[in-house]
Amino acid sequence: MFLTMALLRKGISGKQWIGKYRRPRAITWQMKRNMLVHLEREAENEYWISRPYMTPEQERGHAAERRAQNWLKIKETKFQKFPEHKYVADHLSHLNTTKTWSS
Repeated sequence: MFLTMALLRKGISGKQWIGKYRRPRAITWQMKRNMLVHLEREAENEYWISRPYMTPEQERGHAAERRAQNWLKIKETKFQKFPEHKYVADHLSHLNTTKTWSS
């Protein structure tokens, strides 16, 4: 279809680089080189991901103590940020009267 449109109309209608019937980009040697580099990097990543550092037995629970310590630190910082309690007696202390009124 693209060939027919190009041959009959002597060009691509509209903008040639966007749309449904756009002109295909030419593949350069830089594009090929970059694709090879990308594929090699991906193959190396798959190689290292497929070989685990620890066995499942070693991995189970190895960071439990560190995570518990981190959680305690987080909890302490949240408690430090928490404001002091306000008691009703302190809040309403301006209503206390000590003077006796004579009639």
